[in-house]
Amino acid sequence: MLTVRGLCKRFPGEPPRVLIADLDLDIAAAEFIAVMGESGAGKSTLLNLIAGLERADSGSIVLDGAELTAMTDEQRSIHRRRHFGFVFQAFHLLPYFDLADNVALPLLLNGSTHEDARHRAEALLQRVALAGRSRAKPRELSGGEMQRVAIARALVHRPQMILADEPTGNLDADTGAAIIDLLFDRASSAGAGLLVITHDPAIAARAGRLLRMVAGRVTERRQVCVRPRRRGRLLGPTLGVREREPVQV
Repeated sequence: MLTVRGLCKRFPGEPPRVLIADLDLDIAAAEFIAVMGESGAGKSTLLNLIAGLERADSGSIVLDGAELTAMTDEQRSIHRRRHFGFVFQAFHLLPYFDLADNVALPLLLNGSTHEDARHRAEALLQRVALAGRSRAKPRELSGGEMQRVAIARALVHRPQMILADEPTGNLDADTGAAIIDLLFDRASSAGAGLLVITHDPAIAARAGRLLRMVAGRVTERRQVCVRPRRRGRLLGPTLGVREREPVQV
């Protein structure tokens, strides 16, 4: 679904600083890939390049036949809001919008009516165990609840790719584990590819594949085998989220 070939990005200087070096990557529909590495390894730069938030110096990024690297800034912006969903560490919910309008925002930006967008947002809030909270404001929520709203917002317009930058960084370990299960479960159900940047080995162990980056290069590519447990630790009974554990091979 997503194909990256020969991707390069440098920061100007003498000599130029290499941010991403000749990187290749394939992400299939419903696949969960985790990216790990020290600060400055190029993880967030890779995410920004894939999303079209930054321009690559060379290489190609193709999503279902559409080459992002050949698009104008305006074309990339339109493509991004239609085909990508984002989950951030800091949630980035609009404080004066209620939960339904926060979730509905991608639909509104893509031209849906407010009535239709809000209806779909409320249905998705129910699927992330926030039924009846659609008129609440973000300040009334816990960190885990805010991240569930952010996940609903990332999924509401049915994107092909979900990009998550340290989505559990502001959460405790138990809530973070449940949030990752929820994110994977919903992305998989929607057939969306999922790319998650994380420093947490426990989160990376839940991915189908692990990439490790050093100085803009992928130095390790590893398949992670997983099996489902019976139920999610925090959210499973309500959401049908499966908690998974590594299998040694």
